[in-house]
Amino acid sequence: MSDRDEWHALAAFTPARLALGRSGNGLPTSRVLEFQLAHARARDAVQRPFNARLVASALDRPGVQLLTTQATDRQSYLMNPDAGRCLSEASRRRLERGSHDAALVIADGLSSTAIDSHGAALARLVLDSLPTLNWAPVTIVSGGRVAIGDYIAQALGAQFSVVLIGERPGLSAADSIGIYVTFAPRPGLTMDSERNCISNVRPGGLALEDAALRLAWLVKEARKRRLTGVDLKEDAPDLRGIADPRGRAI
Repeated sequence: MSDRDEWHALAAFTPARLALGRSGNGLPTSRVLEFQLAHARARDAVQRPFNARLVASALDRPGVQLLTTQATDRQSYLMNPDAGRCLSEASRRRLERGSHDAALVIADGLSSTAIDSHGAALARLVLDSLPTLNWAPVTIVSGGRVAIGDYIAQALGAQFSVVLIGERPGLSAADSIGIYVTFAPRPGLTMDSERNCISNVRPGGLALEDAALRLAWLVKEARKRRLTGVDLKEDAPDLRGIADPRGRAI
């Protein structure tokens, strides 16, 4: 029996599982195998070891620091979320306080696949999109959650934290990165309402270049208003093709 029906045309507009077809009273074998593959990719994204050194090598930027959290393994990371929000003692000792505009933090989060695949490329675009900022040394964190950026940014003396982190994988995307920007980050900041998030950053979702431009707009607006979160609406215009007098995209 054909796996096409009257809903099939809708599949061209969304990665959602629509118009899967039928084979008797069940799904076609190809659709079952697709689902099993997507499920396996999602599990791998959560469980596979994070190669922080590979990301640092791909970023190719001097001064990058590799840090760890109190989540000593993947099991403790998943079972104890607070462990991924605090740096290990050894990592805390490595951070030197300075005076910086922003700290860029790259963390594996719930998808090491995402960061391994395009974390370094996105980080380069972020840094290039905000060239006038005084950036703290880039940090790459194994076993990190979003709030780890608060600890790191404060320890480095940064006004903003920008966290690139692997997002919880779904059955249509296992390689999505979230970008979180926080003004005046500090340990113990648990209110997500004080952050701005750009989600679904991946080649098959929000393009890396577009995400970097949107982040640049958010950071510039946040510096003017000295806040992030629900009071800073993400209503950026279409920034593609707009450039500053030096020809650099803004």
